[in-house]
Amino acid sequence: MKPLQRGFSLIEIMVVVVILAILGAAVVPSLLGQTDKARYARAQADIAKLDSMIELYKIQTGVFPSTEQGLYALVRKPAGEPEPRNYPQNGYIKKLSQDPWGNDYIYVYPGEHGPYDIFSLGADGQEGGEGFDADITNWDQSESEG
Repeated sequence: MKPLQRGFSLIEIMVVVVILAILGAAVVPSLLGQTDKARYARAQADIAKLDSMIELYKIQTGVFPSTEQGLYALVRKPAGEPEPRNYPQNGYIKKLSQDPWGNDYIYVYPGEHGPYDIFSLGADGQEGGEGFDADITNWDQSESEG
């Protein structure tokens, strides 16, 4: 004689599904907010690193890269003017990453807010915006440090 197998009733399964849905509804929004905060913080850290590397580039080569040479000048010795002297053999960084939303960081020399500007257009990829859509810039970071 086979032992009796007992499964879960439909009601028990539905109760578990409802409980999981309630937990999911409470947890998911807070996790999504943390993702946005993490992306924003990463962009700020990336810009601070790029800012430091551009300053080091200027100290070692005597010039800032032009807008055309851009941030790629930190990876490989740029061609054209201004020609950097004393450029290190391996550059300043191994590779140039994109911002957390998949867009290139923007470098402008001369800058509107300082000798040069480095920025990300934020989550929306467009100038301006508020919250996580706001631009993330090197000049905002230097103002908050001062």
